[in-house]
Amino acid sequence: MSGSTGEKVRWGILATGGIAAAFAADLVDLPDAELVAVASRREESARAFAERFGAPRAYGTWAELARDADVDVVYVATPHAAHHAAAGLCLREGRNVLCEKPFTLNLREAADLVALARQRGRFLMEAMWMYCNPLVRRLKALVDDGAIGEVRTVQADFGLAGPFPPAHRLRDPRLGGGALLDLGVYPVSFAHLLLGEPSDVTARAVLSPEGVDLQTGALLCWDGGALAQVHCSITGGTAIGASVTGSKGRIDIPSGFFNPDRFVLHRDGREPEEFAADPADGPRAGYRHEALEVMRALRAGETESPLVPLEGTLAVMRTLDAIRERIGVRYPGDAGPAAAPGRPAAHDEPVAQDEPVAPGRPGTSARDAGESAVTPA
Repeated sequence: MSGSTGEKVRWGILATGGIAAAFAADLVDLPDAELVAVASRREESARAFAERFGAPRAYGTWAELARDADVDVVYVATPHAAHHAAAGLCLREGRNVLCEKPFTLNLREAADLVALARQRGRFLMEAMWMYCNPLVRRLKALVDDGAIGEVRTVQADFGLAGPFPPAHRLRDPRLGGGALLDLGVYPVSFAHLLLGEPSDVTARAVLSPEGVDLQTGALLCWDGGALAQVHCSITGGTAIGASVTGSKGRIDIPSGFFNPDRFVLHRDGREPEEFAADPADGPRAGYRHEALEVMRALRAGETESPLVPLEGTLAVMRTLDAIRERIGVRYPGDAGPAAAPGRPAAHDEPVAQDEPVAPGRPGTSARDAGESAVTPA
């Protein structure tokens, strides 16, 4: 749909859980977007979702949605253990894809999807909504313009109190459980946004009996001397705050750093300046900004977003892999042979990927606080 500005962008949603519903609610409020199809492994779930959000078509298989030529872009809203299979299927059938975060379980899977999208000339973007948030973009612009001088340190945390019992998806290695991929992807991505890919990674963690991380702390280092301290937990609620310190000042985000309502700029020798979210940008808790960026890119004929570039997604996955290696967390299939581009690896068969789990408000569930895997779609 390169160059088109008058037609609506036609969306399909793959999965029907909590984050899929949150995204659909925002999508139907955008005048230039149209939800035309939804798919689930359970046809009755797809039909109920389609009726709720006014989608004309409901499919009981992923393949039917992937083959629907009247869909411009598919939003993949499954938990991350199924991202490789679901996104790969859509790309092979010629669909453009917005895929939830973390993008995949590991770098191998992520590189596979990126290679497939480039091979097919399709648009692909990780749904790192933080990068599309107007206030986060304002913060990055200030840092890039030298408002706090040269960045020296970044600190960010994301912890939820739980408790998450052993049977919960977050404790299951087969489903990519643990704090790091569900929550830690945000602090790591925030550090990458401001400093790029680190040159060295050290990390420690407390592991569950199942072998997933209950909490993880990592120190990321850059050749220029910058450091980032990142922390994530599924055993204790944190402020979910962030701070960026430079040679001439700092920026503090007191809470909800991935979707802030405000931040404070402290410049040496000057009074603090508060920057607040603009009501004109729409509801702060929504996912509209990532949808708007996808539609802008599609109309411009772009195959990736400059706000969420694919090389940046791969760099984040490299860092997450490095942290997992250092803390000793492995998932089934991590060491398996690489699949053909976009072909599901043996461990890609999803388990209960459409099953909703306790959607909540920001700070009570991870995807409403940021993540699809705690509110699986």
